[in-house]
Amino acid sequence: MTTDEESNMQAAAQAQVTIPEIGAVWPGQGGIYGGLRQYPEGLCHVIYAAQDVPGRHAYGDYGVDVEAASRNDGRANTEILISRDGKHPAAIAVTAYTADGHSDFYLPSIGELHHAWQFAPESFSEEWYYLSSTQRSANGAYSVDFGDGWLFISDKNDERLARPVRRFLQ
Repeated sequence: MTTDEESNMQAAAQAQVTIPEIGAVWPGQGGIYGGLRQYPEGLCHVIYAAQDVPGRHAYGDYGVDVEAASRNDGRANTEILISRDGKHPAAIAVTAYTADGHSDFYLPSIGELHHAWQFAPESFSEEWYYLSSTQRSANGAYSVDFGDGWLFISDKNDERLARPVRRFLQ
C-alpha cells in the first residue's frame, strides 16, 4: 500500500467520526468533549471525565519542588508526579480512572482546567475547588473555583476535587 493510499484511508476513517458539541458527552471517548487545544504533539481533542474521582485529594509532596510546572501540559506534569513513588494522591487517583475502555487519563494542568471553565463549566461542581497538576512552588499548587473562575494557589496538603482528563490527536 502506498503512502497516498494510507492517507486516503485515514482521511475516510476520520470523515466518519461525528464530533459532538463542546460540553456534550462523546460516546466511546470516556467523557465530555472539551474542544481542541495545542500540545507538544500537535492539535488534540480534549476529553474531560464525566465525573470527578471520588473524594478529595491533596497534591502532595509539601515543601518539595517537583518541577511539574507546565501551565499547558497536564500529562507531562502528571508523569512527573507519578514518578515520585506515591507522594501525589490526586495524580494517583486520576491515573487509576478508566472510562469507555480508556485508561490514559491524567490530572489537568491549570491551563486545561481554565479551558474547561471557559468552554464546559456546567460539567463541573461549583461547590469546591479543582486541583491542577501545575505546581506553583514547593508549598503550593494551582486550583480553580468553577463557581466564579478564580485561580487560586492552594497549599499542597489541602484536599481538592480532581477531574481526570485525556487527549488524542485530531
